Amino acid sequence: MPNPKYEVDQDQDVVIMMTSGPSTPQRCATPFFVGSLLAAMDANVKIFFTMEGVNLLKKGVPESIVAMEGGKLIIDFLREAKQTGVEIYCCLPALPGSEVTSAVDLIDEVDEVVGGGVLADLILSADKVLSF
Repeated sequence: MPNPKYEVDQDQDVVIMMTSGPSTPQRCATPFFVGSLLAAMDANVKIFFTMEGVNLLKKGVPESIVAMEGGKLIIDFLREAKQTGVEIYCCLPALPGSEVTSAVDLIDEVDEVVGGGVLADLILSADKVLSF
């Protein structure tokens, strides 16, 4: 019998703010793992990439990074998250300060490139907000 303490209301919205990027690869798999887990439990999950996290969405980057030696590629964690229904957002204002020069440089798995106002809306409407 499921433990009600760990059941997720299907209407729960979870926002994961990802600020970590390629310089801290050991932190890069966790948001996707947690997002996949919550989405599999029927929560609506959105991961919002900003600051250095934007660099993790650059073509070629998640295909070349692992969180730990011998581990699977970050792109595999990301694609698993997408398969469970996680939405991926990239912060437009973070692009000029990142290694990404335009939205064309981003991987196909990105759902939207949006401004900071969208992040504010997501946070205010979310039931839970996590930051990595």
